[in-house]
Amino acid sequence: MITTLDILAIVLYFVGIFALAIWVTRKDRKQRGSTDYFLASRDAGWLIIGASLFASNIGAEHIIGLAGSGARGDMPAAQFEILASLVLIVLGWLFVPFYLKSGVFTMPEFLERRYSSGARIYLSIVSILAYVLTKISLTIFAGALVFEVLGIPFWTGALIVVLTTGLYTILGGFKAVLYTDMAQLFLLLGGMLLVTFYGFQAIGGWDGMRMAVDQTAAASGLDSTDFFNLWRPGDDSSYPWTGMLFGAPILGIWYWCTDQFIVQRVLSAKNISHARAGSLFAGYMKQLPLFIFVIPGILAYGLAGTGLLSLDLNNPDKALPILISEILPSGIKGLVLAGLLAALMSSLSSAFNSCSTLFTIDFYKKFKPRAKERELVWVGQLATVILVIFSLMYIPLMKVLTEGGGIIQYMQSVQAYISPPIAAAFLLGLFVPRINATGAIVSLWTGFVIGGVRLICEFLLKEGQIVSGQYPIIDALVAVNFLHFALYLFLFSVLILFAFSLLTPPPPLSKLQGVTFTTTGSNFFEVRQKEVIFTAGLLVIVLLIWFIFSELGIAG
Repeated sequence: MITTLDILAIVLYFVGIFALAIWVTRKDRKQRGSTDYFLASRDAGWLIIGASLFASNIGAEHIIGLAGSGARGDMPAAQFEILASLVLIVLGWLFVPFYLKSGVFTMPEFLERRYSSGARIYLSIVSILAYVLTKISLTIFAGALVFEVLGIPFWTGALIVVLTTGLYTILGGFKAVLYTDMAQLFLLLGGMLLVTFYGFQAIGGWDGMRMAVDQTAAASGLDSTDFFNLWRPGDDSSYPWTGMLFGAPILGIWYWCTDQFIVQRVLSAKNISHARAGSLFAGYMKQLPLFIFVIPGILAYGLAGTGLLSLDLNNPDKALPILISEILPSGIKGLVLAGLLAALMSSLSSAFNSCSTLFTIDFYKKFKPRAKERELVWVGQLATVILVIFSLMYIPLMKVLTEGGGIIQYMQSVQAYISPPIAAAFLLGLFVPRINATGAIVSLWTGFVIGGVRLICEFLLKEGQIVSGQYPIIDALVAVNFLHFALYLFLFSVLILFAFSLLTPPPPLSKLQGVTFTTTGSNFFEVRQKEVIFTAGLLVIVLLIWFIFSELGIAG
């Protein structure tokens, strides 16, 4: 349990974060227009951008969920983190020049320039919905596991964190989010390195972990190599290699390249070079979750199997908080808990600000174009409050949808139902000038309905509202692996996009200026040698990790 020293560490963390947010707010108190509040005055450097990309992405649901995946023997869940590095390269080299030179505030605004206002409204609605389903509610829900293990009632702790995060987000705007993200990143990394260090000490190093996992897995009739192998057969029900290589990148394109939650960070960059460097820096950082989130989960599994940890192996999502509670010394425990709170608050603050930006710019300002700058900031603050309320209301449904596969699989599966039509619209929009607004609208809404039907059917089956075998069509739809489903839905969306575009008149040339490859100037892309070198280095690291954690590497 936590001690007075642990509580002191947590209190100091809250004081420090508030002091930083207040300092940033006062520093920019004369700059309180919409550009300052939502995009940090567009003067952020690469280090802050990269740190914010990583910190805002890594929320409590990632930390708790990935550790739970490690304890469950689902190491392939870490592939989403590794593949994110490759998608961040795509963000920096392909999407960043279009976004920054267009001067847009939001991703829906960019989609409107390429297609129509209907496409903009669609993306705004779906993005806000996605924040509630896959980010904010899930982050708070994951935090509940931490509070329960440490003896703190969930709703008490969660409400304090949510209200605190919402407060400094509302007051400080996006610049406060960026700076607190960077501070929280270092606290998070330091805390998780300590967990990994003490975990290895308790189990006897890497060899001790391998031996403990082998014994525990054998006693349960499991294959211990699943705990150290990133690759599964193509017919695996959870993480087939075909789904990982061809389906998961579709989720990545949507999340890292078209989602306001992430792209808002590169939109705040000083220039293209800083935005690209920040993307690459985040790509390097995304190699860390395998080692500081998944490996601690494996450590918890081995320690539990040898009787050194009181973890119920039927509930592996509690692996990390129990590991923190039982193996860390007093004081260090509070510091690491502060790191988890940092991840929770960083992710929440980013989601709050991004969602308020979407609502304010894509809805309020569009229907009230003469609104004053201060009015826009006030509306964004009010939107954050409303978002907090709706997200808290959705949390009770999380337990049903997270049963079986755990937090990470739930999060990625919901994204698989949302992302394919959006990824298709952005990618084809950049490469194929013939694609028009009609094709985009039909494709987006058709894909949304199909994805929504899959999610609803999955929920009804888990709730027992529909009995398996009662409706063969529903059974067949739900039986498709979620990553394969994402690939099929993406290809279907592309087909619809082409078909309806070819059946209707092409978009006027004036509509395409600056938003497709064929309508950009010759000096559109700025290339620096060091950026090419860092990109190549990142690719080498990914290939090396893929080899090490495979049947041919250490896992064998």
